[in-house]
Amino acid sequence: MTDDIEAREEGWRRQTRLVRGGTRRSQFGETSEAMFLASGFAYDSPEIAAARFKGEDDGFIYSRYGNPTVAMFERRMALLEDAETCFATATGMAAVFTALICQLRAGDHMVSSRVLFGSCQYIIAEILPRYGIETTFVDGPDLDQWRAAVRPGTKCVFFETPANPTTELIDVAAVAEIAHSAGARVVLDNVFATPLLQRSLDLGADITVYSTTKHIDGQGRCLGGAILGPQAFYTDELMPFMRHTGPSMSPFNAWVMLKGLETLEVRLARMCDNALALARFLEDQDAVRRVLHPNLASHPQHDLAARQMTHGGTIVAFDLPGGQEAAFRFLRALELIDISNNLGDAKSLITHPTTTTHQRFKPEERAAAGIGDGMLRLSAGLEDIEDLKEDLARGLAAL
Repeated sequence: MTDDIEAREEGWRRQTRLVRGGTRRSQFGETSEAMFLASGFAYDSPEIAAARFKGEDDGFIYSRYGNPTVAMFERRMALLEDAETCFATATGMAAVFTALICQLRAGDHMVSSRVLFGSCQYIIAEILPRYGIETTFVDGPDLDQWRAAVRPGTKCVFFETPANPTTELIDVAAVAEIAHSAGARVVLDNVFATPLLQRSLDLGADITVYSTTKHIDGQGRCLGGAILGPQAFYTDELMPFMRHTGPSMSPFNAWVMLKGLETLEVRLARMCDNALALARFLEDQDAVRRVLHPNLASHPQHDLAARQMTHGGTIVAFDLPGGQEAAFRFLRALELIDISNNLGDAKSLITHPTTTTHQRFKPEERAAAGIGDGMLRLSAGLEDIEDLKEDLARGLAAL
């Protein structure tokens, strides 16, 4: 029966998958997905218990391994990505770390783009070397640097596109070709683009990771993450690691994420429209030195964005002359947009990366990544666009 249901789901179009994918009703016939707040599960016999632990019976064992509500969310995410498998994690950073560490060993080499979210950079530059894992950092858009860095012993490559906070883009298909020629896997953090704006697996990525805290929940409620990829990776490397280390998502958070997926497409469309309108508004202001949004013709990788994304996303980065002092003056004048390091929310949020998400970077690292003291990262929400423009105008007037 399950095979018949899954075959039917695979024939559905995207919005139907977002609303109904993975739903498995209990004997009570509930219309909303059920929330199974259970840590463990009972077995009808010791033989069934033994079979489940051997993998011969596909029932649930323990919510650290799997849970009915979490399984529904994982199935829905896999349908959305056309991925063979999905594992839901407690946070987005748990997804990044688990996807990397489960496949890396002492002596392995990986290559990473230089512009990363601060915690991603900490994992790769500070934590992995403790276990004898070497990383070469490259400028993401420079394909020659990728070619020079990838070598026969390279195990995987990792990058974000668009990158946090500069919206720098990387050619996924080109980097995947370079990595695959050396036998390396491609691990892509697709959080800015979401599964709806960029089909990372179709472009050549092997494994995609998300912070589902962002657009997928998108309403500031719960933390979560997801790792999507091939069945062999899940069975041979990811599953043994996650079962014994426990970075799994809670059933309650999975239920919230399921609800978030139902409205993701309609929320994201409005947020993308608002982001582009705000980017164009800021680009027209004399007080703004530079505006970065992939849909702007002035973006350094605008043509690449048109090829590999359906829209440039919900994030706008912009630079103010006057450095941190000007940025703080701008932020203090805002009345509507919240100062917060989160993103992808229904409410518009703004942060100063130098003193928040990227404060751990050394000044020279921020400079190399294009993150100046006057840079602000704006996450466009669902508010009326004219109210948002008026709030930005208040910030600019304070300069």
